[in-house]
Amino acid sequence: MIEDMDRIAVGISGGKDSISLLYALAHLKKFYPKRFDIIAMTVDLGFDHINFQAIREFCEGLGIEYHVIKTQIGAIVFDVRKEKNPCSLCSNMRKGALNDEALKAGCNKVAYAHHKDDLVESMFMSLIFEGRFHSFLPVTKLDRTGLVVIRPFLYLYEGQIKGFAKEYQLPVLKSPCPVDGSTKRAYVKKLVGQINRDYPGAKNRMARPLLHPNDDKE
Repeated sequence: MIEDMDRIAVGISGGKDSISLLYALAHLKKFYPKRFDIIAMTVDLGFDHINFQAIREFCEGLGIEYHVIKTQIGAIVFDVRKEKNPCSLCSNMRKGALNDEALKAGCNKVAYAHHKDDLVESMFMSLIFEGRFHSFLPVTKLDRTGLVVIRPFLYLYEGQIKGFAKEYQLPVLKSPCPVDGSTKRAYVKKLVGQINRDYPGAKNRMARPLLHPNDDKE
């Protein structure tokens, strides 16, 4: 997942997952046998009430370069397009902005903080709303840009990351999204949680074939 001389752009939303990933990678550098550099990058969606100073100071404390990518994605999604289901468009635009900045900074990889809960929830969203079986992979090469996307937290549950962020008192920002908690993903998160409560261990069983698709093949 991480090779010698990699230059990795770490996508930072300000939430517990991305802040924890940045902290973990910054400390991994100290003893990992392969040398790599990381740059923290936040896509500013254009919401006026968001202040990234706490993240900037956090990055300075870790000795990590920090980029804020100014955009008007929020206005495009909510004011111009008036999307009823804004997540997909917003996500695609954020990824595009981050990838462009990563290339400008000379990065060959982008790191996202998706975890095992995201993995299963994305599979359900794909099945329910798109009629296809699809989710994340730990490592994905983007043919158009040549960038490689890595997801180091894909083998961890959200609860583990939440505990990590709390223990190390990481500076977590509240989501600026005006529909936070009322999206299709929020619905699927509740659905998966209920399934796992009714059938303990179901979430882990669902994640296994997504992470190890070839285990049952001869």
